[in-house]
Amino acid sequence: MKFAILESVVTPGGHEIDYDRILVEELTALGHSVEFYVPEDHEFKWNYGVPVHHLPGKGVSYAGARGLKKLCLAAKREYNRRRWCNKMYEYSLEKRFDAIIFPSATYRYLRGLQSTKLLKTSIPVIYIIHGLTPKETTNLFEQAKKISNKPNIKIAVQTFAPEALKTNLSNLSYFPPPAYIPRDIENQQCITYNETLKLGFFGQYRKEKNLDAFLDAYFSCKFEHPVKLIVQGATQTPADAEDFVRIINKYVGHAEKIEFIHKPLIGKEWQEGISSIDAIVMPYSNPRYRYHTSAMLSTAIGFYKPIIIEENINPEVLEKFKIGITFDHSDTSSLKKALEQFVNTFAKQKNSYEQELHRANEMFRPQGLAKNIVGLTL
Repeated sequence: MKFAILESVVTPGGHEIDYDRILVEELTALGHSVEFYVPEDHEFKWNYGVPVHHLPGKGVSYAGARGLKKLCLAAKREYNRRRWCNKMYEYSLEKRFDAIIFPSATYRYLRGLQSTKLLKTSIPVIYIIHGLTPKETTNLFEQAKKISNKPNIKIAVQTFAPEALKTNLSNLSYFPPPAYIPRDIENQQCITYNETLKLGFFGQYRKEKNLDAFLDAYFSCKFEHPVKLIVQGATQTPADAEDFVRIINKYVGHAEKIEFIHKPLIGKEWQEGISSIDAIVMPYSNPRYRYHTSAMLSTAIGFYKPIIIEENINPEVLEKFKIGITFDHSDTSSLKKALEQFVNTFAKQKNSYEQELHRANEMFRPQGLAKNIVGLTL
């Protein structure tokens, strides 16, 4: 089959890039072909090695927008999205491809779809949803019900907790998120442990991640082994960049215990960064992290990195796989205790973590995503 991926994320971070790589490389490995359809001004930060076609209409970013400006941008984004759907329908009539994938959709995509010609498609159109909050679940089910008589519109929800999203709607399906694995360096399927244990705080930096509180806890810990923290942050707004620089300046003079990387890491550089640490710390908490699938958690699994994680982040994973330690963000002493316990017992728990990570990788193999997508077209 030939799959068309309609990618419209304007400011893709490492995980959006890697997710598209999974789609391209794993579908290709199954014997299918893939090509991209993107907004007219879209520029990829990665060369996927497949054809790229541009659609009329520019991508729209909300970065830094507030109030009326954000509402105007939302309307423009919706208008362009409908234009793209109509164009993809025309292309489908020309038999340019056999199926369409929207790799990071929301219920708004389905709402907009209903005003486009693509609703009449005779080929599979797959909308992938990366987890759902309770409110988003209600909204998605409402839109899905309206198009339940359109068998070629497929809604695929990636979730660690499918049992919490039960529905009798036939156009919804559920499957687990894929693990993000190293694709440009050697995939060492084992846990690393050097004389100095390296903890990593990696990914997009936002104020809401409350890095200050985490660093306060880290510097107050009593570790029985040498420890160093690597903090990588990619910032997208001036406010986040300013805040991250403030934190970096605060810890000047502590190079033996902490190192900062203030830039996005993509491709091989990202993979080498993750591979250079021994464990990943995820100390942030927000209600949506309970429901949306955490790409950083999937990275920890795919790179065989044990984790110290806030208990609200996809708790189903730690319930099934003992790959680290959780803590309660509402208890100021809980994080400190978790850090000390993790570090001071790491050598003893290393083999157990490794066995559990092997189990997790079996369940979340990236090939599974491609097979699930192909299954929706049958």
